[in-house]
Amino acid sequence: MSPRKKSSDELTKDRIIQTARIQFIEKDFTLVSMREIAKDLGCTHGALYYHFKNKAELFNAIVEEDFSTLNQVLERTLREEGDDTVRLYNILLRFIEFGLNHQSQFDMMFTIRNSVSDTQSEAAALASYQNFAQAVGTLSPRGVKVNEIWSAFLSLQGFVSYYSGFTADFKEAEEAAKVHAKFILKALQCRES
Repeated sequence: MSPRKKSSDELTKDRIIQTARIQFIEKDFTLVSMREIAKDLGCTHGALYYHFKNKAELFNAIVEEDFSTLNQVLERTLREEGDDTVRLYNILLRFIEFGLNHQSQFDMMFTIRNSVSDTQSEAAALASYQNFAQAVGTLSPRGVKVNEIWSAFLSLQGFVSYYSGFTADFKEAEEAAKVHAKFILKALQCRES
C-alpha cells in the first residue's frame, strides 16, 4: 500500500482552480486542455473529472470566484461611511481599480466567458451587474434610468479594456481613472431637461 499524500499535496478544487487559472491566463482558453492542467498538478486528467465535469465547468468556477471578489469590493464600498456622491465615485473608481489590478481575470469575466459560458457563469455575471446597478441606483441623487446605469457599466468596462495590456496595474492609469470616474459620476447626476 502506498503512503497517503500529505494534505498539502491532495488534489482539491482550490488547487485545480489556481493551476487552471494560470494556464487560462498564460494561454488562450481553447489551447488549454484538462490533460495539461492535470500534468501541472501531477495527477491524471481523470482525477480532475472527479471535481469538474469538463473544462467549461472549471473555467466557470474560476469566473464565478472572480465575480464574487468584485462583488465584495463593491459591497464594502457601498457600506462605507460618508456622502453618497463620494461612495458612488468610489464604486466607479474601484471597479476600474479591480479591472486594472486583475487584467487577466477581468478579461476572462467579461470577454472570454461569453464564448464558453453556461447558465452558471451567466448567473454570476448577472448578479455582479445587479449588485453594481443596485449600488449606483441607491447612491445616485436622482432616479437614474436602467439604460444610464448600463451605459456607466459599459463605459467602465471600456476604460479597463483600453488600458489593459498598456499598464501593469491601476497605479499607472490612476489619474485617467479618476477623471473617467468623475465624468461618469457627472453624467449620472445630470438632470434631463
